[in-house]
Amino acid sequence: MAVVVRAGAAPMWWPGVLAAAVGACVPGLTGRRIGLLAGAALFLVTAAVVASVRTRRYGELAGAATRAGRGDFLQDRDVTVRLWRRAHRWWLLGAFLAAVASAFVLPAAGGLVLAGAGAGLWLKAVRLGRREVRDDVLYWVRADQAGRGRPASRRIEAYRTTGPMAGDAAPGGARRR
Repeated sequence: MAVVVRAGAAPMWWPGVLAAAVGACVPGLTGRRIGLLAGAALFLVTAAVVASVRTRRYGELAGAATRAGRGDFLQDRDVTVRLWRRAHRWWLLGAFLAAVASAFVLPAAGGLVLAGAGAGLWLKAVRLGRREVRDDVLYWVRADQAGRGRPASRRIEAYRTTGPMAGDAAPGGARRR
């Protein structure tokens, strides 16, 4: 489940940093200094909001999680990341283009907002990983439910659990070493 959250972190972080770097080269309407300061503040606010949104729902689903049965199909980490990125590629491209275009008004701010969203997702995945380590389990969304939306949406009925050594993902959605 943390893999789905973490899947969006890198495709938001790196294009956001690139858009902020491109935006820092453009003087914009407000000037570089104001754009960078506003972007830094928006980065912090966006990261905090993204990291804290729907945390109660994640807790409710984790508290009601059941042990994965033999009939449950759980996807590999790489498959989950690839499917998430493929499904969201046009949204990510649009967000990148909007961040670059916003540099003509407020330099680097749009890119820093996008990077802040990626950082917030990464922080949320780290928090979920800590819960997985504390509970000594890995939380999963069944593959047939994973296509229904976000891992904490109302359409997700329950999480499944496995031991911490199951699968190819470490707690928090990172690649197992």
